[in-house]
Amino acid sequence: MRVFPRGPGRPALRAWIRWTAGFLAFPVAGLAGRAAAGPVDDATSALVGGVVTGAVIGAGQALVSSGRLSVPRWSAATAAGGGLGLLLGAALAGHRTDLGSLALMGAVEGVLLGAAQARALPPAARPPWLWAAAMPVLWAAGWTVTTLAGVGVDARFTVFGATGALAFSALSGVLLHRLLPPTAPGRATGSNPLREVGT
Repeated sequence: MRVFPRGPGRPALRAWIRWTAGFLAFPVAGLAGRAAAGPVDDATSALVGGVVTGAVIGAGQALVSSGRLSVPRWSAATAAGGGLGLLLGAALAGHRTDLGSLALMGAVEGVLLGAAQARALPPAARPPWLWAAAMPVLWAAGWTVTTLAGVGVDARFTVFGATGALAFSALSGVLLHRLLPPTAPGRATGSNPLREVGT
């Protein structure tokens, strides 16, 4: 005998675990951004480092999204939003690394990042503005968790550390499920899985 109520929860849980495990892309992205631009201490390093970091994070998130996000679209949007967001956020925070300044920087970056990513969500997302609205809060939370965990934020990395990334990924994974539930087994019949999500 099959217990049907348990079925739908399993794809959702697996998708959330995969997305949360994608937090590993953040430290890799931070190292890539630092290698490309050095510490974030001026406009050039913020822009270049943010673009490189965003591209890596976006590609990593799309790859663990269970087919819900387009790798090129999401990576490009995250690179653009991350670069411009870090440029503006770091400038407004005066490139300082105290908790308040990093939270401000994260919130500002989250505004531009969220707007760019919301436009890269597939048409099935409902409603995409929720993602844009959540990113300033979640990006600021990522920097806050990292700072409180005692990570060396004075090094001026382009993105928060693994502890903040884990918190960010776990929370944003819940939101992604709200906007784009994973396709249940046997439901996708077309060649484009993004068009089938949420049907």
